[in-house]
Amino acid sequence: MSDSGFAAPVKVLFVDDEKNILKALDRLFMDEPYEVLTAGSGEEGLEVLRTAADVGVIVSDQRMPSMQGTEFLAQAMRMSPDTLRILLTGYADLNAVVDAINMGGAYRYVAKPWQDDELIQIVRDAARQFKLIQENRRLERVVRRQNEELKEWNAELEWRVQEQTIEIANRNKALEEMNGRLKKSFDDTLASFAGLIELRDPSERHHSRNVSALAEALAAAAGLPAEEIETVRVAALIHDIGKVVGAEAIPPGGVAAMTPAQRSAYKEHPVRGQTVVDSIEALRSAGVLIRHHHERWDGAGFPDGLRGQAIPLGARILALADFADREMSKCRGANAPELVLKAVRGETDAGRIDPGLVPHSEKVVPEILSRARVETDAYEVAVGVPALRAGMVLSRDALSGTGVLLLRAGTVLEGAALSALTRHLELDPTGTGVFVFRKKGAR
Repeated sequence: MSDSGFAAPVKVLFVDDEKNILKALDRLFMDEPYEVLTAGSGEEGLEVLRTAADVGVIVSDQRMPSMQGTEFLAQAMRMSPDTLRILLTGYADLNAVVDAINMGGAYRYVAKPWQDDELIQIVRDAARQFKLIQENRRLERVVRRQNEELKEWNAELEWRVQEQTIEIANRNKALEEMNGRLKKSFDDTLASFAGLIELRDPSERHHSRNVSALAEALAAAAGLPAEEIETVRVAALIHDIGKVVGAEAIPPGGVAAMTPAQRSAYKEHPVRGQTVVDSIEALRSAGVLIRHHHERWDGAGFPDGLRGQAIPLGARILALADFADREMSKCRGANAPELVLKAVRGETDAGRIDPGLVPHSEKVVPEILSRARVETDAYEVAVGVPALRAGMVLSRDALSGTGVLLLRAGTVLEGAALSALTRHLELDPTGTGVFVFRKKGAR
């Protein structure tokens, strides 16, 4: 079998002190795909190893005058560890063979006189072994280099991931802050809308905010998801926005005292309300609830005459909250919750309110009323803006100098509420001061 498949010929070094043997070996391997090198002594062989790189196979005679083959092979092993070493010996000298293996790391030994075919095959096997060793070395270098590159790449990737993680975290934080500012701006805008609605009719000074608080609590009690609760809250806050555009004020006798034309115009306000907010994508879901908050459970409501479960749940909640707040404004005293709930049940029996919401109202209405209940051992005082302090409770709605509702009665002045009230009153001062509760005996 030939080694012609290898890219470069393997260098084979023959070492013998007899020139005729070197010539014979040179002729023997003339047709083999090797680069043949020769040396007449161990010293010459070592010099060849120093000058010729990557000698693959050494075939050395044992009996040489100045340096024995075993000694030469031992030094050759130190100089070129990967080289395959073969010992030629003409004597049945077991000790020389042992030394060649132990000291010189001999691959094989061949007795002289050798058999040509046997020697050629032994050298071929050694050349193949050398090529495998060289290939393994090359692959080890490749693997080490690739491992180093992979290590560097992983380190760089880890750094990049950390850098991008930090960047993403910073961006998320910035987005959260921006979203917070946008939500606050959105809420402030809705509050301004609610203030404008209430400003139109003094009798409904804090109706929108009360309905929003009731509806939000009812939606939570009904187990709605957070997103739907928010939609209900927003819809409740501006549910009467359609009254601002075109509809006439409700006469003292209520809707029943309206003329047919007034009643017809009044019934259009839910549709107008939806139309007004529909251009704002974030308010479209709330717009649907605004449209249907005057529908009745029995189907006798307006504008579309929806009945029962066909009415959106948020709109049913809004209808209950709207009615309950109007009843709250009429009821005073310790039995106010019972009176409001009695009125709610009456409207349910009359077919206006979803009966499935009544149990929730029985929990929510007393709680909302308790927040607004005034302590009997407190009295009302008017204080100037500089005298406002955290923890004070508004006894009346806080209005700006031009009559804009800033905070409703019962609000505890803390944190953002106190700061906002102070800021608004500095922009639009009131001549009456701010009315708050003060316990008897307090200064």
